[in-house]
Amino acid sequence: MIYHRGKEFGQILNGVTANLKQLFQTKGDIFLLTSSGTGGLEAAIVNTLSPGDKVLSVSVGAFGERFATIAGQFGAEVIPLRFEWGKAADVDAVRQALQAEPKIKAVLVTHNETSTGVTNDLASISSVVKEFDKLLLVDAISSLGSINLP
Repeated sequence: MIYHRGKEFGQILNGVTANLKQLFQTKGDIFLLTSSGTGGLEAAIVNTLSPGDKVLSVSVGAFGERFATIAGQFGAEVIPLRFEWGKAADVDAVRQALQAEPKIKAVLVTHNETSTGVTNDLASISSVVKEFDKLLLVDAISSLGSINLP
């Protein structure tokens, strides 16, 4: 058995992390969490936001709503931007919401909404969020490693 604090485990973890970076198409740091997907979303919220921060929640289904609920329970001021279930988010509506509320710190979006099967146009949403210099938090639980991430 390999000891989880030993040198051998560290080498295995480094190799796995390097391979995950390639799979996830990133040069950034990867943090492995032993949790459910909801636990990962909670970690993203509590490590990037503070209670009282304004967030725009772009929701096209149940998991978009869950992301917003987590932010709200943490104490963020959630500004909902809901779209009809089964339809992708409208990028122009995201832009308008960011223009209307300049104090928004972050945008929450689910890349692939498994409750409806909708995949949002993450490249376009990301471009709009960058225009406004806001933080983008993406739930990519069901898309990471299976759908190309821009």
